[in-house]
Amino acid sequence: MKHLFCILAGIFLFSHLHGQSIGRYLGDEDILNAQTKQVNQFFRRFNGEEGTDGTRFYEGDSLYRNALLRNKYLSILFNRENTRLTDALKDDFIRDINGDGHPFYLDFHGGNWFAEVTTVFLYHGQEMPLTLFLRLQEENVGSKWVITNVYFEPFHEIFANHTPDSLKFLHPLSHELDFMNLINVFKDKHSVEDYAARDYKPDYLTLFIYEVNRSELVFKTVRHVKFHFFQVPGWYFELEDFNRPGYNAGWLISNLIKISDEEKEMILKFIYHE
Repeated sequence: MKHLFCILAGIFLFSHLHGQSIGRYLGDEDILNAQTKQVNQFFRRFNGEEGTDGTRFYEGDSLYRNALLRNKYLSILFNRENTRLTDALKDDFIRDINGDGHPFYLDFHGGNWFAEVTTVFLYHGQEMPLTLFLRLQEENVGSKWVITNVYFEPFHEIFANHTPDSLKFLHPLSHELDFMNLINVFKDKHSVEDYAARDYKPDYLTLFIYEVNRSELVFKTVRHVKFHFFQVPGWYFELEDFNRPGYNAGWLISNLIKISDEEKEMILKFIYHE
């Protein structure tokens, strides 16, 4: 009997400690529900179509896109650890998208947002970071993610010396020589791009696909995912996943900037390393 008591006591103690461990690492149900665990969930909460407890609101429901509730939901969709996201900036953003009777809602299929995926590839026997840019492409039935651009440091270095206004040129009467002066162009392989048209841009995506086909680039893993949003008129924000305990976790707005059309082009060039 004593032996049985010890076994039962041990089972109880293990269960108690195990329960504490689960609680410590996973948190209670309220915390789990409050975390924005999926990108689609971020869209719903941004639009006021889901509560912080995970309850979905549907069209016709009094809580669906309710302006007062939406203000509350929007305020918790920011990374609070980023001190650059001031209360004044967030309030200005929320007023723009949820005030004056003209609310703005994100559209998953509306364009003007894309993914930046930091990956690791094996290149010439060495693991190296490579960034893929992807966007949703609409099809006859549904949609799909497609690669639109690539940034890879070794590719960038190849074209780093490209100067559209180079003093090197083919004489305008080269055709009278049957372009035999092309021999001078190809003497230095590192300056061939100087003879390209002024509007020439290196096509890193084509080069990437070529190297993958040759097995020179071999995919290993994904390190990080970030989304860039230009869908809200006059604003740009980034969306990232924060895997940490507490309510302020999951997919959150990590950066927010009020922009003009000209600034939008500057940000895009910065993102693409152009």
